[in-house]
Amino acid sequence: MYAAGFTTAFGAHSIAAALGAETGNIGLGLLAFGVILALYDVAEVILKPVFGSLSDRIGSKPVVVGGLVAFAIASAFGIFATTPVVLGLVRLGQGAAASAFSPASSAAVARLAGPAAAGRYFGKYGSWKGLGYVLGPLLGAGLIGAGGFPALFASLTAVSLATALWTLLAMPHLPVLTRPRYTAMDLVRQTTERGFLIPTTALAAATGALGVAVGFLPLLGANLHLPLIGSMAVVAVLALSSTLTQPVVGRLRDQGRVSDRAGMAAGLFLIAAAIAALALLPLPATLYLAAVVLGMGIGLATPLGFAHLAGTTPPERMGRTMGTAELGREIGDAGGPLIVGGIATALSLAAGLWTLALLVACCAALCLVVLRR
Repeated sequence: MYAAGFTTAFGAHSIAAALGAETGNIGLGLLAFGVILALYDVAEVILKPVFGSLSDRIGSKPVVVGGLVAFAIASAFGIFATTPVVLGLVRLGQGAAASAFSPASSAAVARLAGPAAAGRYFGKYGSWKGLGYVLGPLLGAGLIGAGGFPALFASLTAVSLATALWTLLAMPHLPVLTRPRYTAMDLVRQTTERGFLIPTTALAAATGALGVAVGFLPLLGANLHLPLIGSMAVVAVLALSSTLTQPVVGRLRDQGRVSDRAGMAAGLFLIAAAIAALALLPLPATLYLAAVVLGMGIGLATPLGFAHLAGTTPPERMGRTMGTAELGREIGDAGGPLIVGGIATALSLAAGLWTLALLVACCAALCLVVLRR
């Protein structure tokens, strides 16, 4: 399951880096570039709740394995992609496949771990997924430099096939549970109650900050005249900080030493403080310190958000809950960079960062005040 989480994150962000590096070589204009980038996320936004519900009906394992195999097939077509239209279709196929195995994997982690160990296992799961989000652009750029698009798509094909085989052999069968019949009003009530809405908002805020960090930390480094390796190393520092934090936080949560409510709020406050520091003092030292604090904040909020959802959701509708929560993360992933980029264009980058810091701080206060103890 950890490998499946890494695969979807790595697939999304490595392709984004590759397209940015190769736009001139394949004749992509700015509009076509933006459309192809968006297709992966569009497919996920539409299909994640659908496949999450499907995993409740037929079981998580067939959805995870099927999604990974479909991802491998789409990536294999990408090896031979030479036109923007084919690349767009490949990315759409990858997004649709990831929509299947991503929420089903989260639901499987929740059911395998159980409420008592949800923090520890989601800490590890989030650590691997966060690593894929942040290191995807670096690995994608390296593969493109070594062998172009064929090398990248061949690597994605191999990774997804290996993960599918591993899942098929190693993942235990989780029986399908009988579900009560839900009305439309039941669905509305379940997705608007505080036990679902608040942790999903926290996950969206943390993922939005991560999306901004991946794009804007290297840009800030370049503006501060850091060498290329120095600018890219900031992203690696964030990745390492988040990767090391999440398993520790999950374990502390299961031991009762960190509550979901206080931990998510603290993580979001750390994220807001780090972003505000970047806006206030754009210095090389601040850049690296903010990357560490951002990683810690993301590492706090993410496993606690998923663990809270796992602990408050009946097992028979775990897939649908995780699929809808993943939808919230996708909205945050797209919305964070759009907010900062739009305000930066109209006013300044500092104004964009201040706005994001304020929004994340409001989410933190919401967690602290509204979420039940």
